[in-house]
Amino acid sequence: MVGGWMFRGFTAPFTDRSERDRESTATPWAYIRTETGSAAVLLAATVAALVWANAAPGDYTEVWATRLSVRLGGHGVDMDLREWVNSGLMTLFFLVVGLEARREFDMGELRDRRRIALPLLAGVSGMVVPVVLYLAVNAGRSSGHGWGAAMSTDTAFALGMLALLGSRFPRRLHTFILTVAVVDDFVALAVIAVAYSDRIVWTPLAVGVAALAACLVARRADVRRGGVYALLGITAWVAFVHSGVDPVVVGLLIGLTAFAYPAPREALERATGLFRSFREQPTAELEREARLGIASALSPNDRLQRLWHPWSSYVIVPLFALANAGIRIDGGLLSHAFTSPVTLGILLAYGAGKPIGILGSTALATVASRGRTRPPVGWAAVAGGGTIAGIGFTVSLLIATLAFHGQQLDEAKIGVLSAVVFAMLSTSAVALATSWLPPARRAKALLGTAAGVVDLAEPVDPGRDHIRGPLDAPVTVVEYGDFECPYCGQAEDVVRELLADFGDIRYVWRHLPLTDVHPHAQLAAEAAEAAALQGRFWEMRDLLISRQEELTLRDLLRHATDVGLDVDTFKHALKNRRGAARVARDVESADLSTVSGTPTFFVNGRRHHGAYDIASLSASVLAARDRALLIDGGDSGSTRQG
Repeated sequence: MVGGWMFRGFTAPFTDRSERDRESTATPWAYIRTETGSAAVLLAATVAALVWANAAPGDYTEVWATRLSVRLGGHGVDMDLREWVNSGLMTLFFLVVGLEARREFDMGELRDRRRIALPLLAGVSGMVVPVVLYLAVNAGRSSGHGWGAAMSTDTAFALGMLALLGSRFPRRLHTFILTVAVVDDFVALAVIAVAYSDRIVWTPLAVGVAALAACLVARRADVRRGGVYALLGITAWVAFVHSGVDPVVVGLLIGLTAFAYPAPREALERATGLFRSFREQPTAELEREARLGIASALSPNDRLQRLWHPWSSYVIVPLFALANAGIRIDGGLLSHAFTSPVTLGILLAYGAGKPIGILGSTALATVASRGRTRPPVGWAAVAGGGTIAGIGFTVSLLIATLAFHGQQLDEAKIGVLSAVVFAMLSTSAVALATSWLPPARRAKALLGTAAGVVDLAEPVDPGRDHIRGPLDAPVTVVEYGDFECPYCGQAEDVVRELLADFGDIRYVWRHLPLTDVHPHAQLAAEAAEAAALQGRFWEMRDLLISRQEELTLRDLLRHATDVGLDVDTFKHALKNRRGAARVARDVESADLSTVSGTPTFFVNGRRHHGAYDIASLSASVLAARDRALLIDGGDSGSTRQG
């Protein structure tokens, strides 16, 4: 039996896309998919900049040199269009980067603080090694001052290109590289502020820092007025402009203060009540209260990402490329550039320094810790992450415009663009080489043997939980459900198909009656537990989920007869609420796992994000089974949580 299915999942895609994912930007996977589309727009903008700069070089230079001044009384900001893009709009790009970093820290892999050390080390090493290589090539030259242009990964571009490779790499690599790139961006902005800012003027800098501190205070006080943060953010940005410190750091710092958390069930219940009041009396005042109630259920991080991420991906970053990637290319420039220490230093730094820094530091950390610290993916995936991190487009060009001028700036741009091409080719080569491995070795090379973060707070307990399937199955699927929830009813056919397709799944049902919207859900859950007292839980559960319109007391007594229960005993158990405590324990476990809606699925302890169609759930089960088998066969000593 094992031989028949053990490695079946290794040929399946390592992605798990769904309609719900495509409709939301509130998860890391949605973030990555947005970058997939924006990568094409970014490439188009880069090509457009090159065509424009070569077809009409005078017009290209003149347009971006146009001055734009915004003044209020005797104070204001005066910059050319390129500076407005680089220092103004790019602040919003770094805001989105900060938001995603905060989300990973609050809800993603990094909520387990022990996992911070490895990506932090990889991020720092992935910057130090490229800088060393660049300085080695430019030793004793004035171009050595441009070392900052050779160290930073373009988060959006790298993730977009990695996502374009689809199933060739596991999803966890995206999260690992995202974390590394956030460390990268944070250090890069510190470098910009310290090494590439003009002479610092301390008074406006103090004003900017005070405005940022006020943002943090407002966040902790749970102030939800967007206008407050907009005013404080603009104040900080203008102050940093006048201080001589590049103001893009303002975006990252504000993003990092935006807390992320799942929508609390209490907030959702309150929003439901407000909407019900509006439904009964549709007045303008109640409409506003309902709208604010719904918005307040979401974290500031979710709302800001929904607002700014599409603008960042599809407008701001492509506009940055259009303003900065334009360079007039001719044979003389190319021949000179590829013998120039600036171009060669940048290309060597990104092409060799990034993968050496990331892969090397990860390997050293794993060996030094004797395997206690290891990457969340396999070594082939880490190698692919190291090569794709060699895309340094956005931040690299940003620093290049600060460090270089004239011909050296053109040489730096050629180095940056060449590094993008080289990173794409080398990552494709890693993916191709990995695909030639036998299925079992390929799975281990991509997935690794590290245990993942467990989202399910209360592990499955055979002595307490209702379990269907073999107790020693490698995959456990837990569903939090509500018998009156129509979406649970729709998911039931998928669950039954899943259990029919896979004979090695342990399925667990836990109650989460949403009493604020489903008035019969609590009684139905207690009825299932009353049936469990007579050993007929699953018969009653299956009947209730298939007859969601028949959950009144009279219906439940009829169902008890249909499944062969002693009706008087069943009725007595319902009357005395003998199942209420058990239902309450399930609800409490749902709260501990931040489950706020139904149905919610967990696969081997990991929350299933996305739709509950058969394709998505099957992909999650296959990936979980592969990883469970690899961990059990490795030396990690980890144990699975249900």
